[in-house]
Amino acid sequence: MKKLIPYLKPYWFVAMISPIMMIGEVLGDLCLPYLMSYIVNFGVEGYSPTDPKHGSELAASLIDLFLGADATRMEIIILFGILMLCVTLVGGFFGTFCAYTAAKASQGFGNDLRRDAYSHVMALSVEQTDKFTTGSLVTRMTNDITILVEFVEHMLRMIVRSPMFFIGGTVMLLSLNVNFGIVLLCTLPIQLFAMVFIIRKAVPLFSEVQKKLDRINSVARENIGGARVIKAYVREEYECDRFETANSEMRDTNLKVQLLLVFINPILIISLAFATVAIIYIGGWQVQIEAAGMTTGTVMAAITYVTQVVNSLMMLTMIFQTISRAGASSRRVIEVLESEPVIKGGKETEGVRSDYAIEFRGVDFKYPNTAGKNVLSDISLKVKHGETLAVIGATGSGKSSLISLIPRYYDAVNGKVYIDGREISEYSLPALRQKIGYVMQKSELFSDTIANNIKWGKEDATAEEIRAAASIAQADSFVSEFTDGYDTFIAEKGASLSGGQKQRLSIARALVRKPEILILDDATSALDLATESRLRAALHESLKDTTVIMVAQRIASVKHADRIAVIESDGRIIHCAPHDELLKISETYRDICSSQRQNVEGGNN
Repeated sequence: MKKLIPYLKPYWFVAMISPIMMIGEVLGDLCLPYLMSYIVNFGVEGYSPTDPKHGSELAASLIDLFLGADATRMEIIILFGILMLCVTLVGGFFGTFCAYTAAKASQGFGNDLRRDAYSHVMALSVEQTDKFTTGSLVTRMTNDITILVEFVEHMLRMIVRSPMFFIGGTVMLLSLNVNFGIVLLCTLPIQLFAMVFIIRKAVPLFSEVQKKLDRINSVARENIGGARVIKAYVREEYECDRFETANSEMRDTNLKVQLLLVFINPILIISLAFATVAIIYIGGWQVQIEAAGMTTGTVMAAITYVTQVVNSLMMLTMIFQTISRAGASSRRVIEVLESEPVIKGGKETEGVRSDYAIEFRGVDFKYPNTAGKNVLSDISLKVKHGETLAVIGATGSGKSSLISLIPRYYDAVNGKVYIDGREISEYSLPALRQKIGYVMQKSELFSDTIANNIKWGKEDATAEEIRAAASIAQADSFVSEFTDGYDTFIAEKGASLSGGQKQRLSIARALVRKPEILILDDATSALDLATESRLRAALHESLKDTTVIMVAQRIASVKHADRIAVIESDGRIIHCAPHDELLKISETYRDICSSQRQNVEGGNN
């Protein structure tokens, strides 16, 4: 928790005001029982304020100040009633201002913490995002930070209120009659023991609750995102059962926590009832003894103070619960804040003079925290400026893994990758990735207009640049058919578009930045051959100086490339040559061509 204190420093002034205001509210609440006892003793019972046994110097002074020596009992009742109302209004003002300042400080704390946590998540490397899981990261930035905000607000308000009520109520109770202290001595040890025992049992379960919530978020996100697949395979019942399992686990864990905590309030309420009975008994017994100086108003005030003391323990219990939950959540949020990106950029922004745009030198790669052989082995490959290189191979051979090394989504296990003659680790990550236009296998579009989705590639792109990029990507034709054209709003994840339309908009997004290197990771798989042919021709004409790396499954998509790199099943590249030459020298390439030719012929038959 100490590591999160700096997020509260910008709001230290309002944070300090809040407990000060709470002191004013508590003092007002502590005064009310005394004023009530004056009403009962001097207004209802008729004791004289100057009576040596039953009187009060403070009450006598107030009555003399406002009413005079000949005040009637009704006037006394009205006077102290008005004073109680004034004290209540003043206390209410302090309480309201305390709530406002506590909310202002806690919400500012939450805003800054959430912003920094989100910035850290955005800076994490891909492997770290995979490690945390999306559902867990969403929970940490929403539910966990919300718990921390509630913790800060409760602490600013209750950290003063509970101890002051406990100490102040005890002092005021003893000032009424020392014998009432016996009641507290008998009840407090039982209450404190029960609180400590139950809280210690409950604390470890709060972390488990958050983990179960992570699981629910993950399952729900997968099911909502994959709703079409679930419906297509009629797996609704299976997924409902999977969610029910996660939901039931969270319910059971939450139930364990609540069953432990539910015992605290009954114990405190029962002890309050016994304390009240004891005070009435002691007070009533002493009221009968004239020499004891006990009055009905004093007994009533004592009951109120005992109630305040026990309620302060209830508030203390709530504080412990909040601290316990906040402790579990803070550890999860701090884990994100302290996670430094595995992949860090250098300081360079430009390359050095080189004949090659991209170069792989003896690169080996396998995914982090995985066992077994490398996905890629001894990759040595050079790509010239303006060259179009296609990458082909069997499913799972490592095609996408190879190109993911270029923008440093992952780092090679061995070997080095160079862009423009400079090792990519020397580039700053923004400078490196600014050189690259990346179109992934899965088209990711955002809930925004078509124009704004394309402008992701270049924030300051003009309408002409957007349309030009869309034209090259063969997207302008279908976008123009929409009623709002490029201002058409896209549904979440591009659900309102077909697969081919999403791919073409993704390509337009990469083209609008006019990248030095364009990576197409099976980015035309949803396009028909005629559209793909037009796209390929448009790319060739408009991107003569751009280095293109394209991954594809279809021979028709890659045969026109300057060279084609064939990845073998063991993750090596043995042959890299034009289409016609590969047919002569690469058995793997011939097998791919043969299998696709047979599939086409079989389909025609």
